[in-house]
Amino acid sequence: MQNGLLVKYGEIAIKGNNRHQFENLLIQNIKERLERLGRYAITKEQGRLLVEPVGEERIEDAIEPLSKVFGIIGLCPASVFTEDSMESICNHTIEYLKETYGENPAPITFKVEARRANKKYPLNSLEIAAKVGERVLEAFPQWKVDVHHPQVIIWTELRNRVYVFSKILPGLGGMPVSPKNRAALLLSGGIDSPVAGYMIAKRGVELCAVYFHAHPYTTDRAKDKVIELARRLSVYSGNIRLYIVPFTDIQLDIYDRCPQDQLTIIMRRIMMRIAEKIARNEEAMALVTGENLGQVASQTLQSLYCTNAVCTMPVFRPLIGFDKQEIIQVAQKIDTYETSILPYEDCCTIFVAKHPETKPHLDRIEKSEQNLTNIEEAIEKAVAESECVTLRLGRQIEKEEA
Repeated sequence: MQNGLLVKYGEIAIKGNNRHQFENLLIQNIKERLERLGRYAITKEQGRLLVEPVGEERIEDAIEPLSKVFGIIGLCPASVFTEDSMESICNHTIEYLKETYGENPAPITFKVEARRANKKYPLNSLEIAAKVGERVLEAFPQWKVDVHHPQVIIWTELRNRVYVFSKILPGLGGMPVSPKNRAALLLSGGIDSPVAGYMIAKRGVELCAVYFHAHPYTTDRAKDKVIELARRLSVYSGNIRLYIVPFTDIQLDIYDRCPQDQLTIIMRRIMMRIAEKIARNEEAMALVTGENLGQVASQTLQSLYCTNAVCTMPVFRPLIGFDKQEIIQVAQKIDTYETSILPYEDCCTIFVAKHPETKPHLDRIEKSEQNLTNIEEAIEKAVAESECVTLRLGRQIEKEEA
């Protein structure tokens, strides 16, 4: 009987004296994912976490949401019991296998792996594996033992309780997301920025997001597209507060007063300044962008240098060395790709220069920015008038003014 879900974690196990802090954070992340499903008990178990239903809830229902929790490398639906006699272990193993593979399963090869964390048990690991394997062959004579390349591994672990499982469902890995580690993602309607957000969240960083909206040049469909991208991203990252910044007046001012070949880089610099102000209001400690070295004119080494010059916060670019196909593969994996390619233009594509400068000089860019009209006041106004949409684990939960 599968009555428990054994949760395996990776990097957390090597965190030394801080390990318990990461374990507790992962437990909190798991609780948040399962709270809508009902009551589940979560306990630490010697290098594992165990999730058990409390009432009528089912272990099967917990697998899909937990497969999207950073920090988990494997999920094992298991038979969990306390009777640790050899007879009980064998009986539970046969019952588990019949439930998992059927009363009369097809011929397969298998091996038994036993781990005896409970050293008080009289038999060692090899002896336990041999006895369980013998009983499996009696129950399923069509099965064959193959210790080198088995189709199925039957795991028997003796800890505070006994665990029997044979399937390890893959998790995402990474580190559990912590609200103490927050960064602001510049989120456009394209393919790259949601992937960048996913990758930085995988390192345990909670996200807020900033989107620049140029109404009426970009439609509400473009805004809704970005909200949907943030919603899909929040399935993995947890909470996201998305700031929708009115950017039309600033863009028109840049368009009218700055050289055409510098429009893109100046626009990016102003975006970074606005995003940094919002990040500080959100107590974030870094900015995150989907920029990739050399994909477009604004992402040459010289352009990135000019963009960084306006920032005082660290700027993380997790896609900096990716090619486009690699980014698309991740976007498809996290289910943002189809939304990203919807044909609703954002402000970056509407006001793009026909022949943008690819090797800008910082002193010339800063001189051109002096032509802008009261840019400091315009930035403050854009931040103050931003709309904020909060998304939580794939749900839009509120709308409010920032």
